[in-house]
Amino acid sequence: MRLPRLRTILLTPLVLFVLVYIAGAIMLALDDRTVATLQGDPAGHETVTIFGASGTAGDGILQAALADPDVTTIHVITRRSTPRIDEGVESGKVRMTIHTDYLDYTPVRDQVADSDAVFWAIGLSSIGVDEETYAMIHVDFPMRFVEEWTAVSSKPGASFHYISSSDISEDSSAMWARQKVRAEKSLFALAEDRKIRVIAYRPDYIGPTEEEAHIGQDLLFWFFRPVGAAVRARQIGQAMIEVTARGSEFENGDRLGTGTIIRYSDAYERRYATSL
Repeated sequence: MRLPRLRTILLTPLVLFVLVYIAGAIMLALDDRTVATLQGDPAGHETVTIFGASGTAGDGILQAALADPDVTTIHVITRRSTPRIDEGVESGKVRMTIHTDYLDYTPVRDQVADSDAVFWAIGLSSIGVDEETYAMIHVDFPMRFVEEWTAVSSKPGASFHYISSSDISEDSSAMWARQKVRAEKSLFALAEDRKIRVIAYRPDYIGPTEEEAHIGQDLLFWFFRPVGAAVRARQIGQAMIEVTARGSEFENGDRLGTGTIIRYSDAYERRYATSL
């Protein structure tokens, strides 16, 4: 019996991958699920706070908040400034506070007390990071903040929006996946007896804002986007604002994957276009 040729052995996985990729793209193109445009007045979201605005996701969230006509005040709590943060400060819409100890939020109590929503985008890659450090950044940092914020918050309908990750599980062999699940559960539990809702966002690949992305990041975005596995950072910000505007439509513990994030971003853009 003739053995398969080397070329066939090498090409078969590639052909299967292409077929699966095309099938995924077709299924996404045929998915006509949309989120109805918000009717009536949106819930209050005039004042928001952003953590992590100097990073990839946070930059996009800030971009969306700066463009939103209903957001009048943006508190940016950050270790350093960026051109977009400086632009927001110059416009009068951003109030920046340099903060370095993310286990102690006493210095920013006054800044965050009046926030309708907090958009949390602090995070780092797990590459070269030990589990204790990773857990401190992704679990302890936001937990300490929510504890502090709920003690001073003046807004009964306030919400906390946490960027998590897709494909996470308590049983995962990956340290980062286990810690992201622990972060979600800890935050949801903390919010149960308090006056806020915690919403988790589980994006796949996050594409930077167009002006910040380099060619490699753009190539990755456009590779994953046709199969619904990529979202722009700006779209995450739009989805967060839209979720905030919809108030009690979302409950503590809700999770939004990439497809849902994109649908609420689209709903936001339709609402904004209609308001114009």
